[in-house]
Amino acid sequence: MFVAALPRIISTRSLLLTGLLGTFVLAFNAAADEKKPVVETGLLPLEELRTFTRVYDHVRNGYVDKIDDAQLLEYAIKGMIAELDPHSAYLDKEAFADLQASTSGEFGGVGLEVSLEEGFVKVVTPIDDSPSAKAGVMAGDIVTRIDDNPVKGMDLNKAINMMRGPKNTPIKITVMREGADQPLEFNLLRDIIKVQSVRTRSLDDDYFYIRIAQFQLDTGKDTALKLREQLKKNPGTKGVILDLRNNPGGVLQASVEVVDAFLDGGQVVYTQGRLDNSNSSYKAEAGDITNGLPLVVLINDGSASASEIVAGALQDHKRAVIMGTRSFGKGSVQSVIPISNDRAVKLTTALYYTPNGRSIQAQGIEPDVDVERVQIASIQQSSATTEADLARHLGNGKGGKESNRKEREQKRLSSAELLKEDNQLHEALNLLKGLHIFIKASPLPAAPEIAPNIVLQPETTPEDSPQ
Repeated sequence: MFVAALPRIISTRSLLLTGLLGTFVLAFNAAADEKKPVVETGLLPLEELRTFTRVYDHVRNGYVDKIDDAQLLEYAIKGMIAELDPHSAYLDKEAFADLQASTSGEFGGVGLEVSLEEGFVKVVTPIDDSPSAKAGVMAGDIVTRIDDNPVKGMDLNKAINMMRGPKNTPIKITVMREGADQPLEFNLLRDIIKVQSVRTRSLDDDYFYIRIAQFQLDTGKDTALKLREQLKKNPGTKGVILDLRNNPGGVLQASVEVVDAFLDGGQVVYTQGRLDNSNSSYKAEAGDITNGLPLVVLINDGSASASEIVAGALQDHKRAVIMGTRSFGKGSVQSVIPISNDRAVKLTTALYYTPNGRSIQAQGIEPDVDVERVQIASIQQSSATTEADLARHLGNGKGGKESNRKEREQKRLSSAELLKEDNQLHEALNLLKGLHIFIKASPLPAAPEIAPNIVLQPETTPEDSPQ
């Protein structure tokens, strides 16, 4: 049909090519929505098709190296997709396999999540415990060279493939960092990147810390399982910290399942796009696993996509206090559409919105409490003297003096170490303690009776006495 509509001045080869293009567009539309016919097919623009076929003829016949038609058409597809937005991409055989590997959680490389911004490869986040994270590569770094090869203008998939490779093979990454006078070079050894999606630990015995590094297929189930195990082991758990810092996102359904663990029903996120099957709404089921325990969510500028869905939903439902710095701002949904057995198109098909209708695209999630990541040194030394350290001090009737002193000293040390190691986590823990005190506050105990005719005088020390 498309061939018959074209003017005769176009060559036979161009006619065939244009017919193939028309067939490709119709097939792509059909694949995008198999259940419902596409209503808005439209006619292909003739003048632009003439321009394309002329350029194609010139490249095919005059380029210095001979390139077969299949390769040229693949280049055309890649160029078309690359101009759409930073997250849409044509996935050839290797890129498609890499995508499947990353969602399953294991691949060979340096452990960087990257995006393409204005022709530059930008680090969204280094993956936990990867060669890049251990070497000090940071979110926001701009990759300028890979093994001395300039990256500016390079296809994102090509840059990713250059960083992937067998274990123990060397690679040099050069980055520009805001505030640095000169480029920074990192000599790395590739490793098998095993992304452990969910990690947990206890803080101060009664507070539970959950770190989600990336949303994989089983992340939601693993998070729910860890929560149930913790509450069974310690029914007196007083609060939860959910750490989504430097989490680049991942599987949408996994983020919905994580929110579901903390909500007693309600909407989590909804998406809107041009096609009907791009418009979806995701809701949490009834039943909060934590039974309303105080919750603090940590985010930063490396928290993107699915991480922002979680933070936005919990913030809108007023279920958690969001702490840290503003998130990355990736509020779009990518659909992976297979076009053959080993090739696919990753296409941005919708924007997602929080339960209150907020679009996070290019805006991000603003934390309820702003806390920058900084290095902090305590002014007060942990060995400071207190009443309990004085010789012959009076006891309080609640245990031995030495055991109390050691317990206090251990608490001081652990608090100082956490403050030095991670000030944001330290602040989150302090906030949880305050929330627990506020929520679980009970009436003060009755004051002890005082015998009549006895007047209590305040005890003074030389420092308290007037000079």
